[in-house]
Amino acid sequence: MTEASLFAPLEFTRGPAMKNRFMLAPLTNLQSHADGTLSDDEFRWLTMRAQGDFGATMTCAAHVQAIGQGFPGQLGVFSDAHLDGLTKLAAEIRAHQSVALLQLHHAGMRSPADVIGTTPVCPTANEETGARELSLGEVEALTEDFIAGAVRAERAGFDGVEVHGAHGYVVCQFLSSEINQRTDQYGGSLENRSRLLFDIVDGIRSRCRPDFNIGVRLSPERFGIELMEAREVAQRLLHQGAIDFLDMSLWDCFKEPTEEAHAGRSLLSYFTDLERGDVKLGVAGKIYGGPQARECLESGVDFVLAGRAAILHHDFPEKIRLDPDFQMIERPVSREHLRAEGLGQTFVDYMATWRGFVESD
Repeated sequence: MTEASLFAPLEFTRGPAMKNRFMLAPLTNLQSHADGTLSDDEFRWLTMRAQGDFGATMTCAAHVQAIGQGFPGQLGVFSDAHLDGLTKLAAEIRAHQSVALLQLHHAGMRSPADVIGTTPVCPTANEETGARELSLGEVEALTEDFIAGAVRAERAGFDGVEVHGAHGYVVCQFLSSEINQRTDQYGGSLENRSRLLFDIVDGIRSRCRPDFNIGVRLSPERFGIELMEAREVAQRLLHQGAIDFLDMSLWDCFKEPTEEAHAGRSLLSYFTDLERGDVKLGVAGKIYGGPQARECLESGVDFVLAGRAAILHHDFPEKIRLDPDFQMIERPVSREHLRAEGLGQTFVDYMATWRGFVESD
């Protein structure tokens, strides 16, 4: 794998190509307005990454229902009131030859009651979070609202969307046999538990234009997810070919699985050896510099998603292009550094809650 491979274009089955193999990971930043409309701070944060040479720039999780909000200051895509800001954002991302992607999200039982102003929802009632069970009609409405969010993103000018099926949020809650105890067509077998995800993907594919890019983010462990089930869902997504990319959020691209029965090889290898057809595979997790990005591509993935490194360096891809061995700056960093990298005050304050990330005042 030569250095140029990180900077070779990546063609998708649908939609524009990425100019390189770097995608901005969807990152919580708390910067939008209380009603989910785009703020100037969030606009600046995201468009600076497009300017910084990311081949694709993805928004933070954008909730598809008001009741699905997962954190304060979250970007919304559940209302036409969000269209003006989203349209401005998509246009500016694309102006820098970066593929514009919006992540579709619903927090389910992880929606804080004090943020949404009501009881959160879940596939089945959850004592720990106080979430109530979704009725069958509500599950069908949830499916429709994910699809409507994608249609809204298309209207706003985005090149595509990613369905957030990871990190213990609502789609992931349905996938989990531990959390999902339903006895209808959305519970029980893995086929039933994954029905919501596949219905959302199929609905987006049928309702959006033919060249609209669709991705899915999955977690292979934690959050009640079993590795072999995650692998089975991933393989089915790849075989069906309704999506254009699969984004595996590994937390650490270089670790072994936590399940002892599957240790002895890398967690990543359980997905690079799947039959992928024309669907592209991306990974996220501790990609902090050029060497890690190259190692991921050499392992067989098509592109990498940068999170922390992209927070610290808006031009992370450009820095690696200029210095193949570039590594992100040591932490903790100053608040001034983060502001210079395009983070608004709310985002800087949020990063200060991450242990060892920001210098103490």
